Amino acid sequence: MVQKDFVNSEKPSDRVSLGNGLSIEVTSGGRPHATLYRRGVFVKRVDLTDKTARCIFVVETVELGAKKSRLAGVLGISRQTIHNYLETQRVFGREGLVFSYSPKVSRNRGKQRQLHGKELAKGGKAKQLAEFRKKESAARPKQLSIPPVLGSGGKEVPVEEQPFSEVHDWQASRYAGTFLYLIYLVSSYGWLDRVMGYFGRSYKIFMVFMLMVARNIGSIEQLKNIRKREAGLILGMKRIPSKPKLWQWFYRAARLKVAEDLLRDVFLYQLRAGLVGLWLWFVDGHLLPYTGKEKVHHAYNTQRRMPMPGRTNLVTCDESGRVVDFEIQEGKGDLRQYILALKNKFKGELPENAIIVFDREGYDSAFFSELISNDVAFVTWDKHVDHDKLARLSDDLFTEELEFKGKKYNYFEQEKVFVKDTESIVLRHLHLWNRSSNRRTSGLAWTGAKEISAEDCVCAILNRWGASENTFKHLKDRHPLHYHPGFKLEDSEKQDIANPEIKEKEGILSRIRGSLSRLYKKLAKTKDSLNKDGSPRKNSIRKQLQARIDGLEAEQDQVATEKKQLPVRVDVSGLCDYKSFKQIDNEGKDLFDFVTGLVWNARKQMVDWLRPYFDQDNEVVDLFYAITECHGWIMSTRTEVRVLLEPMEQPRRRLAQEQLCRTLTALGARIPSGKRLLVEVGDSPSGKVSKNKAGG
Repeated sequence: MVQKDFVNSEKPSDRVSLGNGLSIEVTSGGRPHATLYRRGVFVKRVDLTDKTARCIFVVETVELGAKKSRLAGVLGISRQTIHNYLETQRVFGREGLVFSYSPKVSRNRGKQRQLHGKELAKGGKAKQLAEFRKKESAARPKQLSIPPVLGSGGKEVPVEEQPFSEVHDWQASRYAGTFLYLIYLVSSYGWLDRVMGYFGRSYKIFMVFMLMVARNIGSIEQLKNIRKREAGLILGMKRIPSKPKLWQWFYRAARLKVAEDLLRDVFLYQLRAGLVGLWLWFVDGHLLPYTGKEKVHHAYNTQRRMPMPGRTNLVTCDESGRVVDFEIQEGKGDLRQYILALKNKFKGELPENAIIVFDREGYDSAFFSELISNDVAFVTWDKHVDHDKLARLSDDLFTEELEFKGKKYNYFEQEKVFVKDTESIVLRHLHLWNRSSNRRTSGLAWTGAKEISAEDCVCAILNRWGASENTFKHLKDRHPLHYHPGFKLEDSEKQDIANPEIKEKEGILSRIRGSLSRLYKKLAKTKDSLNKDGSPRKNSIRKQLQARIDGLEAEQDQVATEKKQLPVRVDVSGLCDYKSFKQIDNEGKDLFDFVTGLVWNARKQMVDWLRPYFDQDNEVVDLFYAITECHGWIMSTRTEVRVLLEPMEQPRRRLAQEQLCRTLTALGARIPSGKRLLVEVGDSPSGKVSKNKAGG
């Protein structure tokens, strides 16, 4: 958790900018130290008299995106020294940076000189690194003569680490079908330009994430089961490295803390490029369960109908199910505030606001009034439906008909008025009748100045009913939706709980109501006792019952008054022996879900392209996944990367497979180095090798 003592939104005059939002403040006098900030937020402080700590500080600051020349000027060291630090870590690792020698042998310098004195290069570490680079350059396979790539964020990617920099002939790969996702993302989203621009060399972890999402690989640990060379070829790298290296890529990307900027950039681009719909937006919350030992806030599990530890992923989808936006919130989340914030989030980017569709969780007259005052059109379910009253409505009232996803419905429209204080709002009240199941329900809508028919409103409601609500269900079945790489927990800012005294008062009131109910029944059955002269007896049973009732009613009123005066929630962070709530850091989850959302949108679009060539609509999604899991071959030349997929057996499926590959190839996708990406269908390319070599 960020220490509030070091948070300062205003940049002091003695701070020096290092680029990419980083700034440094060097304090002299006493023991000099340097403090690093990112966008005004404290990151790290180091004692400059500690040589080892200073070396590590320099390396980590450069990895975060600092300009080497600026950092050298501030710390009073040479640019070559920083370069030597980086090369030492790259060659010998962090332990080599600390101990100056390779950690594979004894760390004792005298012992190392005895063992390897003749083998060690003469001169200082700079000369050793120069000799190492010379040998490494001579042994390195020939690379393309292309310049380093600079992404939109200014991050430089060396030539040898650029995607598909290796030139090779046809090689087999079990993961060739994943290449379809890469072509679409590169051509439609500028995928590689974006991730390389934001993350530099760490863009590779996003290629691995794409493979995981496409093949439903549940975690980084499960990558041990794949063929690393074959998968690496399809992702544009020589091979997928081992687990420690993958985690290093991930943490290097997560430490940049740019997930929020990346998501906003991509979501805005989708809207501008027309990659998602702007008519209906469906907003819903999805549970992200937490099964660890720490104490976290509870979300709500709709299927189990019970609260459980976790977070809520609030996702906005368009009418076709494409992901428009998402936001992970602590605990149950706040659906209503998220909906209100959507308008401001994309303000100025939309020709007009989309119609928001949400479920019963957002049902509230005050919320409806707030939506109307902010000019947000919406459609939702009617929460408090009197089904008996609906069943008694005459069938003749349901005059309009429509067919939706193979089912027939009748509906009609009325008005419903909500009164709050002196204000009243009028909403459209839509009554639906499912003729197949003979069930009836109702929905509400406010469309303002938009000319929206009752049929469109009914269809929007039906998209939130039962089997039609399938985005999360399909995502969970096909992709690792719940995976969260790199769990990090910190103290939550929300240390409040539901006031336990309120629950205690409710228990007292419940007992009083039960006692009163029993006394009312006894009183109704008890007759008046009269004296001989006809006057009521002073100590009759009826009077005793009435006295007890009066006492309980007075107690009930008093407890109810005390309950109203209690705060709904109380802050318990100051209590003795209190175990504070933890908050899960969402940076890693945002980065993984960024890939999941784009792969899901790519799947939606490619299935739409596949439909005209395959007439079995109930099988087209399974056909698409079968194509993306095809084996094949890949060849990388100086100008193109070509993938050949194994043909499917059935002629009509092969025809659809070929047409989809032609559609993707026609997009003209190019990676930042200029290579074209092509995919086709065919048999083993063993006979084509010499021809392709000649043409490459």
